[in-house]
Amino acid sequence: MVLSDRTIKEEIKAGHIIIEPLNEADIQPASIDLHLDDKFRVFRNIHQPFIDVKLPQDDLTELVTINHNDPLMLHPREFVLGSTKEKLTLPDDIVARVEGKSSLGRLGLLIHSTAGYVDPGWSGHLTLELSNVSNLPITLYYGMPIGQISFLRLSTPAEKPYNTKGLGSKYQGQREPTASRYYLHFRDDKP
Repeated sequence: MVLSDRTIKEEIKAGHIIIEPLNEADIQPASIDLHLDDKFRVFRNIHQPFIDVKLPQDDLTELVTINHNDPLMLHPREFVLGSTKEKLTLPDDIVARVEGKSSLGRLGLLIHSTAGYVDPGWSGHLTLELSNVSNLPITLYYGMPIGQISFLRLSTPAEKPYNTKGLGSKYQGQREPTASRYYLHFRDDKP
């Protein structure tokens, strides 16, 4: 069941859902608006024939911080990682879904390719997979409303929420856009 604005406010007041910072005006009928932070992971133009998912790709992206008054220009067919200004913490019985703003989607801006799901027990800033599918550049500004998050209650609390020790939660506690850690699936010492 998707939580209504009333239930979202109750969960926040009880400390079950934590969003920092939170402006009450960002609470919508069944979601909360999220805002874009000032840090991005931009893909470098490196000379390698392919991305091997079994290997760390430390040189694939570089961290860029934009001035709060200047935009990041996202060119057609370009893909960057961004993050939410808000830090989100979920309890063990609530999951969340992140979706783009309809008005930005109508301009050709997508905010996630596959990572729209947030596990119970998650805590951190959300990494956004930003892509421009239009034929013109799109400006991205610090603090702009970038998406919305809705919440769903689980039938029972998760036995092993995302923050469970030994689970191998690769992105717990992230503060800025975090590059892929998919290669950890191929380690011999994985949990």
